[in-house]
Amino acid sequence: MLAKRVIPCLDVEKGRVVKGTRFLELADAGDPVEVAARYEAEGADELVFLDITASHEDRGIVLDMVRRVAETIYMPFTVGGGIRTLDDAARLVQAGAEKVSINSSAVKTPELVTAVADRLGSCATVVNIDPKRVIRDGREVWEVFINGGRVPTGLEAVAWARRVEELGAGEIVLTCMDRDGTREGYDLEITAAVSRAVRIPVVASGGAGAPEHLADAVQQGGADAALAAGIFHFGKCTIREVKELFAIRGIPVRPAAG
Repeated sequence: MLAKRVIPCLDVEKGRVVKGTRFLELADAGDPVEVAARYEAEGADELVFLDITASHEDRGIVLDMVRRVAETIYMPFTVGGGIRTLDDAARLVQAGAEKVSINSSAVKTPELVTAVADRLGSCATVVNIDPKRVIRDGREVWEVFINGGRVPTGLEAVAWARRVEELGAGEIVLTCMDRDGTREGYDLEITAAVSRAVRIPVVASGGAGAPEHLADAVQQGGADAALAAGIFHFGKCTIREVKELFAIRGIPVRPAAG
């Protein structure tokens, strides 16, 4: 069985790492380059870097920041936010990203996912899906939102996950808006539903508050990796503590550094 991954996420706004609750009330969490270097030293398996306001502000990602982070770390590095064209994706890879994560543009122009996969490979093509529980026609559904969680799409998350796999995506990052920043644990129901629906890796995101939550996302939610931000940024737990719990529970994991 492949090792499960522990992935810190750097949500970046105006050149700083930030963390909020349900995509709002952002708090400063440090310099992206310094934070990235710390996580590599702690033994993180990968890093995700999201420019969280690029799509909403209709601009591209700051490439210089991507280059500086890429020059600092050696672990796999995924970058997302504001990718609207194939050239945008290619420039990020040229700047040092190993994977690119497409969210809003995947909904607006689904053919972009296929174009990126054809040019850069499916393994480098990630689609981030941000669902929220809403009531539609008298029933609860997981609706996909875009533009930093500001715009509803009418798409249902599981069906959209299947679609992006068909389009050529090689991985899905599933960020449950209802749990984001709450530290109440991941939404295991939707995580399991999406994980069962696709054959590509699913990264659970949104809601981690303790090492047990990351382990639950893998064991109960069926995720291939668990992504977290605030608990790592603000010292609630370390990469090592998460990986030690994985090992205790019998979850295959790459050892932490040191």
